[in-house]
Amino acid sequence: MNRADAYALMVEFTPSASLQRHMLNVEAAMRWYARNWGEDEERYAVTGLLHDFDYERHPQEHPFWGVEFLRVRGDVPEDVLDAIMGHATYSGVPRESRLSRTLFAVDELTGLVQAAALVRPDRDVRGVELASLKKKFRNRAFAGGVNRDEVELGAQELGVPLDEHMQHVLDAMKGMEPEPDGAAGATA
Repeated sequence: MNRADAYALMVEFTPSASLQRHMLNVEAAMRWYARNWGEDEERYAVTGLLHDFDYERHPQEHPFWGVEFLRVRGDVPEDVLDAIMGHATYSGVPRESRLSRTLFAVDELTGLVQAAALVRPDRDVRGVELASLKKKFRNRAFAGGVNRDEVELGAQELGVPLDEHMQHVLDAMKGMEPEPDGAAGATA
């Protein structure tokens, strides 16, 4: 599956603009890390775009339903399916590859960065600075749905200090094309 196919599937299954934005943000962070490590950007991008594509339609079965759907399609590599399973700690699937560790590491953190952008007057991620993001990270009342323990574990599994990891994800999201309304995120 290529990026265009993954994007089309994500849009088909995900009517919510905010969840689409989340998957685009994860895609950007995945691409940043793939580029940094000399890995296959397309594979990382597809993984980021598809990791939550089934969430709105099958929240109780996520990501099990989505991975089985993709497996039946037959055009998504097993390592991508393993990464999608591994991003959900409750799946019990270990994160053994760099791809799976990267998805887990960026998933929750992109949510924090997005929330930090949305409370800015201009709602633009390009104005979010690392110092501000770190303060928001320590304030567990801010973006309470973001699992800080998973953010820390993700950075640890990647072998990247937390502050550096935050800066990498922030840089990735700042590099995205702004949406027409000026909100952080990307358009395809």
